[in-house]
Amino acid sequence: MKQRIGLVGVGLMGHGIARNVLKHGYELTVVEHPGNQPLDELMDMGVRTVKTGCELARESDVVILCVTGSPEVEAVLTAEQGILSGLRLNAIVIDCSTAVPDSTMRMARIVAAAGGHLIDAPMTRGAKEAHEGRLNLLVGATPELFAAIKPVLACFAENITRVGSVGAGHSMKLLHNYVSLGTIALLSEAVACARKAGVDLATLAEVLGKGGGGGVALDRLTPFLTTGDTAGLPFYMSNALKDLSYYTTMAKDAAAADAIASAIRITYEYAVLQGGAHCPILRLVDLLAPMPSDPE
Repeated sequence: MKQRIGLVGVGLMGHGIARNVLKHGYELTVVEHPGNQPLDELMDMGVRTVKTGCELARESDVVILCVTGSPEVEAVLTAEQGILSGLRLNAIVIDCSTAVPDSTMRMARIVAAAGGHLIDAPMTRGAKEAHEGRLNLLVGATPELFAAIKPVLACFAENITRVGSVGAGHSMKLLHNYVSLGTIALLSEAVACARKAGVDLATLAEVLGKGGGGGVALDRLTPFLTTGDTAGLPFYMSNALKDLSYYTTMAKDAAAADAIASAIRITYEYAVLQGGAHCPILRLVDLLAPMPSDPE
C-alpha cells in the first residue's frame, strides 16, 4: 500500500507539491492555515484537511514541511499540538524549507527521539515547476532512507540529488542560493553603475552574455532591463535577505570566510528597507540607481 502523506504549508510551492502527490494516487492530508493557497482544486482531487499538526501526524506515514524557514520548522514540529505530539513510529518527516543546518540537525535528533526520521530536501526552481512536478531537490538522508522516500519525492521533482547525510541538503541549498542571489546582486550593482555612467544596458547585457558575465542570472535579469518584466525570477527581497542571513550564519558557524556574503546581505537589507519585503529582487537595479523619472 502507498504511504499516507501529510503536508504542512500549502503556499505557492506547497500547492504544487500537493496537487502532484494527489495526481500520483497518494492519500493526502493538509493542515488548515490562513497562509494556504485556495484549496478548491485540491479538495476536488480528494485532499483531507485537519486543524493541527498533531492530527496530521497521527494519520500520516510521511509528513512534508513546506514552510518559510528554521523558526517555522521548529514551531511546526515542537508546538503543543505540533507534529511531534502525534508522530507515528518510523514516520518520515521531509523538510523542504530553506533552513539553517544546525537547526536541521537539532530537529533531526528530536524527531529521532520521538521514533521518527527527518530528512532535508530543500527545493530549487519556482512555483511554476512545483505546479508541473519539475522541482529540483537536494536531499540530506542516509542511503536507505533516500531509497525509501524517493518514490514520494519523484511525484513533484524532476531532479533528485542525494547530497549527503541529514543537514547536507540545507547546506547545499544555502550554497546554491548564495551563489545565485549573490550573482544577481553583483550584476544589479554593475547595471546600476552602467545606468549612472550612461552605458547602454542592452549592449552591456550582450557583451556580458558573450563573455565572463554570461549565465542563468544574466538570462533572468536581461528581460527586466529591456521590458521591466520581473517574471524571470519571481522571488522577494525578504526571501533573499533570509537566505543570505542563513548563509552567513552557516559560514560563521563553520569559521569560513564571509566578507563577500556579508556585503551582499547588507545590499539586500538596504533593498528591503527601500523597496519593501515583497519587492521583486530583479528590481534591485532600480533601488540602486533609480531611473531619471523615478523619485529618489
